[in-house]
Amino acid sequence: MHQPGYGGPGQGQPGYGQPGYGHQPPPAGPPGFGPPPPAYAPHVPNAPHPSYPARTPPAPQAPFGPDFLAADRHNSVVVDAQGVFFEMRGLTAEFPWHVVRSAHYRPSPDGKALMVAVVHVDGRVFECVVLAKRGGSLQEWLGQLAAVLGHYRPMG
Repeated sequence: MHQPGYGGPGQGQPGYGQPGYGHQPPPAGPPGFGPPPPAYAPHVPNAPHPSYPARTPPAPQAPFGPDFLAADRHNSVVVDAQGVFFEMRGLTAEFPWHVVRSAHYRPSPDGKALMVAVVHVDGRVFECVVLAKRGGSLQEWLGQLAAVLGHYRPMG
C-alpha cells in the first residue's frame, strides 16, 4: 500500500531528492571580493627606476609677523598680518588691513575688559569687548596689542 509522501527515491521521502520542509540548505553567502590581484612583475636587477615629476614648490604663505589674541567665553580679538578679526557670540567680523582706516583700543571704564575698535575706510566703527580673567591679563593684552598694532600700523 502506498502512502502519500512516502514513495521511493525522489518522491519526497526524507533523505532522497529535495530536503523536506524545515530542512532547507543554508542560503548562499555574499559574493566574494573577486579574483585575486595580478602577481607582481618579477624583479629585474639593475632595472631603471621610474621617473617622478619634479616636486612643485609649496604655495606661498601668508605674510609673517607678530600676532595678538585676546579671548573670553563669548568674544575674541585677533590681530595678525591679514588684519583685525572680531568674534562676538559666534559671529565673525573680518577687517583686512586694506579696509582698516585705524584701530583703537583701551581698557573698559571698570578695568575688567579690553575694548578694541576698528574704523573702516567708509567711516563705520566696529567694536569688540573681551573680558579679562584676572587683573594681570588686561595689562598684558594692552602691552601686546600696542606692539602688534605698532608693527602693522606704525604711527606717522
